[in-house]
Amino acid sequence: MLGTLVDEPFSDPEWIFEKKFDGERCLVFCNGESVKLYSRNKQRLDNEYPEIHEAFNQQECRSFIVDGEIVAGTGKLGSFEQLQNRMNVRMSTAATKRVKVAIHIFDLLYYEGYDLRQLPLLARKKLLKQALSYNKTLRYSSHVIGRGAPYFVTACRQGWEGVMAKRAASRYVSRRSRDWLKFKMVHGQEFVVGGYTVPGGSRVGFGALLIGYYERGKLHYAGKVGTGYTEQLLATLATKLASLQSNKNPFATVPKVANAHWVRPTLVAEIGFTEWTKAGKLRHPRFEGLRDDKSARDVVRERPQKLRKRKS
Repeated sequence: MLGTLVDEPFSDPEWIFEKKFDGERCLVFCNGESVKLYSRNKQRLDNEYPEIHEAFNQQECRSFIVDGEIVAGTGKLGSFEQLQNRMNVRMSTAATKRVKVAIHIFDLLYYEGYDLRQLPLLARKKLLKQALSYNKTLRYSSHVIGRGAPYFVTACRQGWEGVMAKRAASRYVSRRSRDWLKFKMVHGQEFVVGGYTVPGGSRVGFGALLIGYYERGKLHYAGKVGTGYTEQLLATLATKLASLQSNKNPFATVPKVANAHWVRPTLVAEIGFTEWTKAGKLRHPRFEGLRDDKSARDVVRERPQKLRKRKS
């Protein structure tokens, strides 16, 4: 179940409000002795997060499906950049020790042989809190009821990624829904990499990534991203780009960029930025990491939707 981006926070006694985490979405299936972790595009994550897999294996309950978000660090704030550093060296034991991860669990879909998706969200969360044992690796995602506006203020002060608003009586559906809403403190979303520029001066690898999003089946250019890279990351990405070289411009129109090279549009990058310009380009974009949990064709421009007037 995915949330819809909206433009302003609100308070309403029929809604609950949770912290929005900056990490990798994960569904966890446990059926008897088998525990399986899946990303949102159905990739297995068992070997990539062995400590999370093991923590679920230690649970007394042996029949459940839960929904959560894997974040880097075990403190209050997660960092997608740190998670990206871990993902770049996923199979390294040293990396596992260096970058700790935790999963914040916010929903329970199945429990002890029963399908709970038709139950109200608050009922599912009550069962979720009782079903598992929590620790530094497995964390229950707490919530407040009704007080969305002050919760948003708290989120801003503490530097959170954002806030999720969820209708308390909502059922769980496997799609994007207006029963789950998201408010972001900072601007950022996924973009498709369609090309790059050659490096200048002493820079290695490449100069900037050329990125875009899909709309009506066409890839629209959103700008170039030249910051947010370490030298090691520049070299790693340059190797990936070289393997995707193409003579064909993948964008709907040819970007007015000097020294551009095109690639097959398969890489998906998380990009932070300050705002969209009127021309539909990003202002002050910054690379935050590659994502392999979303297909390039699913990347669209996130446009905040207006909310109907609610109780304050």
